[in-house]
Amino acid sequence: MMSKSNQNSHRNSRGQSLVETILMMPLMVGIVLNAMNVGYFLFVTINLTGATRTAAEFAMVGPNSPQATAYPPACSSCSGSGPDVATVLYNDLTGAVANATSASITICSPSVVVSGTGTTKGYANCVTCTKSTSCGSASAGSSSSSDLDPESSTSGYVLTKVQVKYQFKPLIPGTIFNLVLLKTAFSGGQYTFYRTIEMRAM
Repeated sequence: MMSKSNQNSHRNSRGQSLVETILMMPLMVGIVLNAMNVGYFLFVTINLTGATRTAAEFAMVGPNSPQATAYPPACSSCSGSGPDVATVLYNDLTGAVANATSASITICSPSVVVSGTGTTKGYANCVTCTKSTSCGSASAGSSSSSDLDPESSTSGYVLTKVQVKYQFKPLIPGTIFNLVLLKTAFSGGQYTFYRTIEMRAM
């Protein structure tokens, strides 16, 4: 049979455990919710990177494919026939990230024609789309829009570029739940991600 002093000691230890749990709960919840946001952050990063790479490969493989003789058009309203790069990119993002159509993409490719040519002084011409069906007019390539291939002057290579700008809100809102990710990418309660890839086209 338990003595009275042992019973009191047992009750006190239970009360102490309850107080410790209550004190640690906010910290534990903060850690768990931060981990969820970091996981979502990585999920978005992986999907953006994969979609951008797929679009760039599709944009530059045109003439080297057995089924194609020309680069695919950069956008649905751009010159050229067949599936376009912007649609491929938006299709890859749809279902992979939330509100994929809000992503802004820039495509610099030899298929983007300005003044009758697909390049300007060795730089691929560019077009920017805010939706898969809404693209601006083509602009001449320059050092500010893309990089110059190191062998462009001798071999005629051109760098095809695909850049995605995507803004999204964290899974769990609130600054305290985004402590790990509070860097320059976080502003106004949302993140802004840029993913850029360049591949050599001939």
